[in-house]
Amino acid sequence: MVGPEWLPAPRQGRGRKPRVPIDQLLQALTFHVTQGAGTLAEHFFELFDEPLADSSWSDRRTRLPWDVFADLMRRALRPLATRRHRGAFWRGWRLVALDGTQYSVTNTPQITATTTKARSRRGRAAFAKITVSVLLELGLHNPVAAGIGRQGESEWALARRLLAQLPKRVLLLGDRLYGVPAFLKLAQDRCRQVGSHFLLRVPRNIKARVIARLPDGSRRIRVALREPRRPWRVVGSMEIREIRVRVGRKGCRPHELRLGTSLLDPRTAPAIELAQLYATRWEHELYFREAKRILRQTDVLQSHTLATAAQELAAIVLATAMVARERARAATGQTPVLRVKFGVLLAVVRSTWFCLGPIEDLLTAKQKAQIVARGQALMRRCVTAKRRSRTNPRAVRQPVRKWPRLMHTHSVEGPWQFQIA
Repeated sequence: MVGPEWLPAPRQGRGRKPRVPIDQLLQALTFHVTQGAGTLAEHFFELFDEPLADSSWSDRRTRLPWDVFADLMRRALRPLATRRHRGAFWRGWRLVALDGTQYSVTNTPQITATTTKARSRRGRAAFAKITVSVLLELGLHNPVAAGIGRQGESEWALARRLLAQLPKRVLLLGDRLYGVPAFLKLAQDRCRQVGSHFLLRVPRNIKARVIARLPDGSRRIRVALREPRRPWRVVGSMEIREIRVRVGRKGCRPHELRLGTSLLDPRTAPAIELAQLYATRWEHELYFREAKRILRQTDVLQSHTLATAAQELAAIVLATAMVARERARAATGQTPVLRVKFGVLLAVVRSTWFCLGPIEDLLTAKQKAQIVARGQALMRRCVTAKRRSRTNPRAVRQPVRKWPRLMHTHSVEGPWQFQIA
């Protein structure tokens, strides 16, 4: 649950005291995004037994400055993994991934007047989008920092901001969007400041000059840095280590990946281990699935303005951080954290929060502790089986008017095979 240590210090100002205190507003909003159905006013009444109309909620949230949520996320989002969480570390480095996604917002007059819908080959998109970028602690699915595109910022722009919040002693993983020279330079400068490193996928079209070939099959290369608006002008260069690896399964055509890292010593960071480690970046996609399909089971956000939609997204990120903390606490270092079922965990957290909210004054401290302990015991019993090694190969999309879209699909099982190119 949102604790007092997460809340920003109240501001001193004139005017009458608001009917909804800011701490209750933040708790109610975070509780609201974890529920499957119901309005914010209904969930506020469940927690605090006070009626408040939907229009009053809209007015209160519209007047609430974004700085409150930004400060709250800076306070609440922090690394959680300890040495007993083995999946969150590699050779002493904390594993952190960077990625983004988009949420759809409702077609209200306030939103359609200020946003532009994207176009595709099928025409204009049905809903406008808000971009969210998350710096995620792998092994726990715990957000360390988040950026929300309130002004229509792209994933690239949000990611540049998140680099400033990169923790110490981490290994940053990212896909091809972040493997271009401009971002590599920003990541290198930030990593040097905090004693961290990066492992990013580099696009194939990036040209580089080979400096040395290393014993493990990797290469030390020099990448040219170009002026953003005049790419023909070279303004500098940077040196990184390149790893080319073929990834595939038996009976399938392998796929070649090109990775770039600031770990230059092959003795302390073998190429084959880094190639296998990069596969854990896909945990970020599973985190987004949990946040969008299990935690928030709606196709579009319920907010009617961009400002309140950004608040709703901030509450979703905070809720995932709360669930990650309870997930790690339930595992107790004995069960892999990600093996604890997210759906069951969320159901227990919802019921526990409800019990400790409206009827908190009817329970003693001992009874509250017993409720929490029994909930954690239930979480530990609901563990998923070991994940199967399975994939579905890509298929060629058929014309829009034909059905089925994908033809002759089949799945393949077996361990991944890595070969340094």
